[in-house]
Amino acid sequence: MGKGYELHQARSLALQGIGKDLARRAKSKCELTGAAGVPLRPYEVPPVGLDPDIEKTLLVSEACHEVLEHPARLKGREWQCLAETVWSEQAATQVVAWRMLHHLAKTEDWAREVIEEVFLDDEVEEWAKSAEL
Repeated sequence: MGKGYELHQARSLALQGIGKDLARRAKSKCELTGAAGVPLRPYEVPPVGLDPDIEKTLLVSEACHEVLEHPARLKGREWQCLAETVWSEQAATQVVAWRMLHHLAKTEDWAREVIEEVFLDDEVEEWAKSAEL
């Protein structure tokens, strides 16, 4: 097998290793929407380092993961939960919510209003601006 495949497998195993800690932190709910009782999976917030880092990884629903992987599908008022999520205590959650809100603000007035009210610590804001959805 190729080296890329082996690296992917190793990273997947490392993510599984922090899975229990992620689930405990997230209380087995999506860290973006708060959805419970749905399949959850880890999402590494870009830019990612060499090794998975729990502080830069979220536990999100399949629907959120799909949108994060394909941002063009991020549309509409169903994401208004981000107005609350962006105030999370977890920096990674703030970063992803901020990025999603900025993407939505291109077409959604409510998202622009939320962005105008949001205040992030300088370090978190720098991280949020370091990559796009």
